[in-house]
Amino acid sequence: MASAKIGFLGAGRIAEALVRSLLRAEFCKVSDLVAHDPAAARCDVMQSLGVAVLAGNRELAAASQMIIVAVKPGLVPAVLQEIAPAVRNQLVASLAAGVTLATLEGALPVGSRVIRVMPNIACQVGEMAAGFCRGRAASDADVATLKALLDAVGRSYEVPEELMDAVTGLSGSGPAYIFTVIEALAAGGVQMGLPREVALGLAAQTVCGAARMVLELGKQPAELRDAVTSPGGTTIEGLHALERAGVRQAFISAVEAATVKSKALGRK
Repeated sequence: MASAKIGFLGAGRIAEALVRSLLRAEFCKVSDLVAHDPAAARCDVMQSLGVAVLAGNRELAAASQMIIVAVKPGLVPAVLQEIAPAVRNQLVASLAAGVTLATLEGALPVGSRVIRVMPNIACQVGEMAAGFCRGRAASDADVATLKALLDAVGRSYEVPEELMDAVTGLSGSGPAYIFTVIEALAAGGVQMGLPREVALGLAAQTVCGAARMVLELGKQPAELRDAVTSPGGTTIEGLHALERAGVRQAFISAVEAATVKSKALGRK
């Protein structure tokens, strides 16, 4: 077949979410996509989206201009060694947590263009937060191409590789922290008499709206917080309760703990 623009090496849930979001954002045509996965059920999902499924990893690599490695971290070295004979200057982007640039480059032909990405689960709704770092042969054009893809389904930031574990601890694990916040806010609303569905909707929309204000208004969170905190009012009373409970420090500690764990996993 003619060269496809993007090939998904692995068709799990992250790959599926990226495909859905890319198509929804009209970043590419479905005819620009191919995929392969050893699991028939995952291939069926891709085919249901209109994505062509190829017979093997090497065939996918040969047919792609950009290869997105979306397999479990432990499978990455073997999969890359398998496709290495078919890699002829394609851009290779890995989504595998903890797999270093050195590992990626070491399994591919010398001079391969490699970028390491840490996405998060919010790619399912086109609001992904991702960090990425470039390998030695990746050019500014390669980075621009990948960033355009990532930004079509959210926001992405280039960082040095030594900070990728911090990206994992913040945005990779972060959705779980915020789900906990939404759950807790809703529980507070229920405790104060709101119907559960109303409380959950208000909590989720409040988090969504606050996040958009930070991203779109160009103001620091503290400035936005002060704007809704009247002297002697309800908000300062609630903030005081959060400070007494150590909520701010708890979130800092959560990012720190997840970052340390990411570093430990990367050394295994």
